[in-house]
Amino acid sequence: MNITEILPGIHYVGVNDRTTTRFEGLWSLPHGVSYNAYLVADEKVALIDTVEEAFGSRLFENIRETIGDRPIDYLVVNHMEPDHSSSIRALRLLYPDIRIVGNVKTLQMIQGFYGIDTGTLEVKEGDTISLGAKTLSFYMAPMVHWPETMVTWCAEAGTLFSGDAFGTFGAIDGGITDSQLDPSRYWDEMRRYYACIVGKYGGPVQKALAKVRGLNPTTICSTHGPVWQRQIPQVMDIYDRLSRYEGEPGVVLAYGSMYGNTEQMAERIARELASRGVGPIVMYNLSFADESVVLRDVFRYDTLIVGAPTYNGGIYPPAARLLDLIAARCVPQRNFGWFGSFCWAGAAVRGMGEFAQRMKWEPICDPVEMKQGFSSGCHNFCSRFADGIAERFRR
Repeated sequence: MNITEILPGIHYVGVNDRTTTRFEGLWSLPHGVSYNAYLVADEKVALIDTVEEAFGSRLFENIRETIGDRPIDYLVVNHMEPDHSSSIRALRLLYPDIRIVGNVKTLQMIQGFYGIDTGTLEVKEGDTISLGAKTLSFYMAPMVHWPETMVTWCAEAGTLFSGDAFGTFGAIDGGITDSQLDPSRYWDEMRRYYACIVGKYGGPVQKALAKVRGLNPTTICSTHGPVWQRQIPQVMDIYDRLSRYEGEPGVVLAYGSMYGNTEQMAERIARELASRGVGPIVMYNLSFADESVVLRDVFRYDTLIVGAPTYNGGIYPPAARLLDLIAARCVPQRNFGWFGSFCWAGAAVRGMGEFAQRMKWEPICDPVEMKQGFSSGCHNFCSRFADGIAERFRR
């Protein structure tokens, strides 16, 4: 029994990383991450992508277990980010006659990263390579999420090797395909991965989705997470919604608080919203929350409420950081409300209003601002604030 074979002649040779704590040095990995690579073995053999170099020896052992001493004829590089390409130099030493396949931008990056400029094959949109009974075709998907990104299509197997597209955080537990494991645990990790890594590039993702729909794959082999077969409609729907920045009904209430007064405002506003039937509501204290999780839910839900005290004449830094992350991802619209507090000179509420103007987001209610400590006198303006948000939800 060949436990790595996804389809006849197509094998998984990737690895799991359960030790790295930060993806790109930024994003938490509580469930690890997989680096997926694939072999297409026919009269000729193609390896599609590699893995992070710290796990290169495992990749090479997986290859040997699958094809023994057969040579690899082609290495197809769909994406040059080092978690998928940094084993290339070692692979070339093991297989000196391998031809490295990529588009013009890929080949420039291979030279720039690894000093390799020989034994390469440049491909353009729609070019094909015959492996025997199977052919590989190449389609460009620039800015999903680097400019050199492409996808590889094997028509005979109905299989798309999609690079980072349709990927997720989270190591794969035992199984490889979505029928061999529980896919439900990956949906939130897919949203978090998209929001953190791909989120700025909704337009390019929409163009790539149009190409993928035209191919109508029955298997999608991403470079992170499970191989998709049964769940392709769900996967496509999630990527479609996220790349159109289409939030489902729900509220993200994210706040910062130094001494608990702004936090009490946040709790009161959330209670007022719930009493009016607004929901679901997810709340985050930005001094402690995992910002990748907050970003995930900003992409998921259509309403964002941010609260912050004034700090050094500006917005409290954890809240300012969230707004900067959102702006960097060019999210075109959210139902946006904001509130804040100050001791002697207010600035946070003004600063959040300026953020809304820069983003061209229409506020859904008038902001509220509290001077000094929270008291029962704040209940009324928290109630009015909640009324404005609830009115938008009723439309």
